[in-house]
Amino acid sequence: MILRATLRPLLWRAAQAVATLWLLSLIIFSALSLSKGDAATARLAGGGTPAQVAVLRAELELDKPLLVRYGRWIGGIIQGDWGKSALSGRPVSALLAERGGYSLALGATASLTLVVLAFVAGIGCGLHPGSAADRLIGTVSLVLVALPEFVTGTLLILLFALTLRWLPALSLINDARPLWAQWPLFILPVLTLLSVCLAQNIRLIRAGVIRASASAACESARLNGLPEAKVILHWIMPEVLSYALPVLARYITYLFGGALIAETLFGWPGLAAALLNATLARDTPVVMGIAMVICCLTVLLNALVDGFTALFAPAARRGAVS
Repeated sequence: MILRATLRPLLWRAAQAVATLWLLSLIIFSALSLSKGDAATARLAGGGTPAQVAVLRAELELDKPLLVRYGRWIGGIIQGDWGKSALSGRPVSALLAERGGYSLALGATASLTLVVLAFVAGIGCGLHPGSAADRLIGTVSLVLVALPEFVTGTLLILLFALTLRWLPALSLINDARPLWAQWPLFILPVLTLLSVCLAQNIRLIRAGVIRASASAACESARLNGLPEAKVILHWIMPEVLSYALPVLARYITYLFGGALIAETLFGWPGLAAALLNATLARDTPVVMGIAMVICCLTVLLNALVDGFTALFAPAARRGAVS
């Protein structure tokens, strides 16, 4: 009975994830197929005759009905075949492996930096509201929220690359060297990505800390002489995690998915630029491959967040009651 009660919500969640991914794939595939133009006209650069376009469309199977093309695509996905680019003929899986590694490295670095800075600054400001550090971080956060991502990236390039000459303006990665050895190339793209989401998460965690710190459980623990570190660990952190994790996961998904502006601005060879180029060229297999990787990552992160939230929420409720 216990095993069945445990497996049932997991199976239901897995079924929801599969249904969500299937629906997203159908929507994206339909939107690409119904939009103006296709890969045949893009491949011929608008210079082919109607007969040449028709031949190429037949070769790429673009003359087939929408449901037939979608059925063949999803059948290939089930068998592990991501298809080939309609423009270059290159396997989509090879593109995902090459570009995905760079996006994963950039996203992981930005996500880890986001989590560390957001929790350190948010908890510090929440425990000492109104302090000089709290006011300074709050002011900087408001400035970052007001600036668009491309403006922040351009200012960083002007300051650190062109004026001070401390960092490279473009992320020209050398494949012959380990990626970790080229860490200066990460700094400006990561700072640009964090400008979008760091301020919001600091403010969110700060608000959660203030709310949890003012609870009856924390006040009682302090009156009983418990160290502040223990109060933070056992009462404040579970409340803050259940409060901030859903929003934090949304931003981590954004960072892992690759921010188009940041990758384009610094020439980062990730998935975002490839997705834009494939969308403009109506290269459906490439667009579908990249989009489904991002969708799978989003669904997975949301499922993990739901699990962590369910794990920490009871602890927070017990702390509020005790």
